[in-house]
Amino acid sequence: MENAVHIPADRFQEEYGILGNSVEMRKIVEVIEQVAPTDITVLITGESGSGKEVIAKALYGASTRSRKPMVTVNCGAIPEGIIESELFGHERGSFTGASEQRKGYFELADGGTIFLDEVGELPLAAQVKFLRILENGEFQRVGSSAMRHVDVRVVAATNKNLEHEVQAGNFRADLFYRLRSVNILVPPLRNRVEDIPLLFRHFAADVSRRNSIPFTGISQAALSLLQAYHWPGNVRELRNVVESMLVLENGRFLEAEDVKKYLKEYRAVGQSDRNLPIPLGKSVEQAERELILRALLDIKGGLLELKSILTEHIQNAEAAQAYASEPPATQAQVEPANLSLEMMERKMIEEALERYNGNRRVAARALKISERTLYRKIKEYGLDAKG
Repeated sequence: MENAVHIPADRFQEEYGILGNSVEMRKIVEVIEQVAPTDITVLITGESGSGKEVIAKALYGASTRSRKPMVTVNCGAIPEGIIESELFGHERGSFTGASEQRKGYFELADGGTIFLDEVGELPLAAQVKFLRILENGEFQRVGSSAMRHVDVRVVAATNKNLEHEVQAGNFRADLFYRLRSVNILVPPLRNRVEDIPLLFRHFAADVSRRNSIPFTGISQAALSLLQAYHWPGNVRELRNVVESMLVLENGRFLEAEDVKKYLKEYRAVGQSDRNLPIPLGKSVEQAERELILRALLDIKGGLLELKSILTEHIQNAEAAQAYASEPPATQAQVEPANLSLEMMERKMIEEALERYNGNRRVAARALKISERTLYRKIKEYGLDAKG
C-alpha cells in the first residue's frame, strides 16, 4: 500500500501510547499497523477500562487522516431524545429549543476520524442513520430533507457483546456485520500481567511529574503482588491505584504490605480508608478528593471479608430471632455455636447458589465477594453448581 509506513513495534508503542510488551499487545500493534493507513471501519471490543480509547487514538495517529480532526463521541452519555441531533445535526426550528442551525459530530469530523465509544448504547432509530453513513457517507440533518455527504473514517468501541445484543433485538444485525470489518479485541489486564510493571512505571512517572512528588521506587515483591491481583477495573483501575499509592504514601518506597492496603482483597478486616496517611502539603479538600477516589475503587470480595460477613451473620439479631422460633429438635441440628466458621461458610455458599439457581455471578454479588473467591471456595468445598 502506497501510504503505508511501517513503524517498528517499540517505536510505535512509544509514539502512540500503547504500553505493553505482551504477545497480545504486540499482535494488536501489528493489526493497527496494517489497518491504520486504510479507511476501513474498525470495531474495538473489550472490558471497561481495558484501554479501548488508547487503541482508537493510535489508529488515528498512524492514519493518513491524522492531520484532520478526530471527534470522540460517548454514545452512552447522550440522552436518547437528542442523540440524532448530536450525531447528524439539525435545522433551525426542527424541534423545541432548536434556535439555530447546528452541525452534528459527523460533519465536524468530515475529512477526519470519528470515534464512537459505547456504540452498543446507540438507540435503534439512530442505528439506521448510522448504517447509511457507513455505507455511502450520506445523512440528513434532523428537520431537513436535503441529503448531505461526509467523508469520515469510523472507529467504534464497546464493552458489550454485540452478537448477544443482536439476538436480543437491541442492535441491528446489518450494522453489526458492517461494523466488524476489523475487530480488535483488547485483552483484560489479568490476561497480560507481564505488562503491569511497565504500566506501573509509566503511571508512577506521570503522577510524580504532575503532582511534584519524588517517587523512590517499588520492591519486586510489591510488583509481584500487583501482577497476582485480578484487576476487575483493568488498566483504568491500575492507574487509579498507582495515583492513590503515590499521593497517599507521599512518594516513599513501596513494599508489598503498602500495596496490600490499596487492594481491597488484601485489606485487614475493619481497616478504613480514613486511617490512611494524608500527605503533607495538600489541602484538606484535595486530600478528601484522594480518599473519595480510593473509596470508588470498588474491588469485589476477598476471603477476609467473607469471614467478617459470616461472623456478623451469626450475631445478627434477626437471625437469632428466626432461630429461636424453630422447634427444639431443629435448633439442635443447626445450632450456630456448634458450627465452625468453615462449616458456616460452606452453608452460606450452598444457600446462595441454591437461591440463585447456580448463577455464580449473582451468588457472589449477594455474598459480597468476588467471583474468583467464590470459584475457589466452590472448588475447596467440592460444591457442584451450575455456571
